[in-house]
Amino acid sequence: MAVPLLDVNAQNHPLESEFTNAFHRIFHTGHFIMGQEVTSFEQEIAALVKSKHALGISSGTDAILLALMALDIGPGDEVLCPAFTFFATAGCVARTGATPVFVDVCPTCFNLDLRDARKKVTARTKAIVPVHLFGQSADMDGVLELAREKGLRVIEDAAQAIGAGYHGRSVGTMGDFGCYSFFPSKNLGGLGDGGLLVTEDDELAKKAISLRNHGMSPKYYHSHIGGNFRLDALQAAFLRVKLPHYAGYTANRRANAAFYTERLSALPGVGQASLDACAGLSPTPAQQEPAARITLPQALPGHDHIWNQYTLRIAGAGQRDALRDHLAARQIGCEIYYPLTMDQQACFASLPASSKVGCEVSHVLASEVLSIPIYPELTVEQKEEVVAAIAHFLATQSVA
Repeated sequence: MAVPLLDVNAQNHPLESEFTNAFHRIFHTGHFIMGQEVTSFEQEIAALVKSKHALGISSGTDAILLALMALDIGPGDEVLCPAFTFFATAGCVARTGATPVFVDVCPTCFNLDLRDARKKVTARTKAIVPVHLFGQSADMDGVLELAREKGLRVIEDAAQAIGAGYHGRSVGTMGDFGCYSFFPSKNLGGLGDGGLLVTEDDELAKKAISLRNHGMSPKYYHSHIGGNFRLDALQAAFLRVKLPHYAGYTANRRANAAFYTERLSALPGVGQASLDACAGLSPTPAQQEPAARITLPQALPGHDHIWNQYTLRIAGAGQRDALRDHLAARQIGCEIYYPLTMDQQACFASLPASSKVGCEVSHVLASEVLSIPIYPELTVEQKEEVVAAIAHFLATQSVA
């Protein structure tokens, strides 16, 4: 049985009539950029993420860039961001003329390692960008404490984590800005590009609204040099169709993650990552478990994980790629997020060496991670197929 990594049609096709009605509503208004449809969407999504100000943006990438611009980050500044993340996080920093400084990550939750971040703060450091990777919050108490101590601005990259929480707070609402993506593969995916920028600060919201539309306020008067970061009315309308279903999508993803964890953890050679790494602890030799061939992801206590990805770690030289090939041969979708860390990317080769040191855990993860299907519409039979394929791999493949 073929199991795709993601099946957007399984989610979108049942809503076809609602999408069609939304299209006709926008088509007949003749108002295709911003307008009341976007305003209504912003109000509705603000309620979901529990934010005071929510701005519809052209993409999640543009939301990060706009946040950096609104905070006046530019040449001469340094910005801390994880080495293990999608390119947009660091790419936006570089586009402002600032220098991304790459921070190592935790081997359990895959999020920013605050001990390493603290070591890399300099007199030029102006901001920190925690990424809530794969749908689970970073340690925001630690991030905010470091930011207060060092006078840093905080931009939360919540592109993969809309609706996730951290000890009762919504991710994206704890820093100066929070940035979300509505790329079709996200937990709340549009039918094209789209993003969101949120803030609790009235003045930052006012500035970001102006910068979103060429720094213009009022019309044809430009107090800042902004960009074209506007959200299409049609994308806002489509997202409004899906928004009432979001709680159900999240519940299904969590159920799928629980299924995998229960079934896979029963297989020989499979274990779960130790929470000690997230707590900054190192277990003694007597406490260490035998090395697992496959390590399952953990949902941390107090972190309302929404499972944008269910990401395995496969130990042993070449074993990750062997499992990927094994699954592909059985027509089971999987993906490597991410095969290269930010400090290893060719476009950042000219950065100072000091901005790329100490990312050893990130390098290991890049050689071991593999994500398996987790989307909400997976059937029991499809999940059984994934588990059976992994069990067959463990039973038949020798460790190098």
